Amino acid sequence: MSVPVLSTSGLDKSFGSLVVAKNIEIALPRGVRYALIGPNGAGKTTLINLMTGMLRPDAGRIMLGGEDITALGPEERVRRGLVRTFQINSLFPHLNPLEAVTLAICERERIARTWWRPTSDYRAAVDEAYSVLESLMLGPVCTRETRELAYGQQRLLEIALALATRPKVLLLDEPAAGVPREESAELFTAITSLSQDITVLFIEHDMELVFRLASRIIVMVGGRILLEGTPDEISADPRVREVYLGGATHG
Repeated sequence: MSVPVLSTSGLDKSFGSLVVAKNIEIALPRGVRYALIGPNGAGKTTLINLMTGMLRPDAGRIMLGGEDITALGPEERVRRGLVRTFQINSLFPHLNPLEAVTLAICERERIARTWWRPTSDYRAAVDEAYSVLESLMLGPVCTRETRELAYGQQRLLEIALALATRPKVLLLDEPAAGVPREESAELFTAITSLSQDITVLFIEHDMELVFRLASRIIVMVGGRILLEGTPDEISADPRVREVYLGGATHG
């Protein structure tokens, strides 16, 4: 069996008497689209924070490929290919997408200290940035200021900035949060169209999107993994309907 691209074993985290993660065991294979769902307070964002190094676990291990990254800081995890986007938009409002993604690529290549030079001096980085933006349907707006973009396009730009790091695993914390309904379908179409070299784990509350676009789903309740399975398996499980889906059935 191949080594999972990202896995956790015995992962625990508490804040005083509040248990936010208990014995978390997951194993994500390469290229799979996973959704992480659960009621508010289930521990979903806490788990993302543990995997990305924003929080340190009280016990357990986090493995990226065959490497133990439990003790590494967030920046070192990014360099090794574990990247996240945030629920809160934190883009550069006065840069355009092409400039922002080019800057991220220069940072990856460690040539960003001379970012004030004309972007024409970095033709390879500019070309790669445009290719990333085009893959996310942002080519036509790549020279518009970020603050002028539709909100759904800004969320796609967040993903473009993450892709500029060449991730092995991409963690998305509610990528459609605040995005108008008519834009969210386009957003998730872009996510599911990402390279099959990239494993994607996303938190999302819109169950219609989750069941339509995830190939596997992890359900968290009370800081623990309740179960993992295909969308059909999850929707058919009475425990999920009871604690999360309110008795609804999804196809």
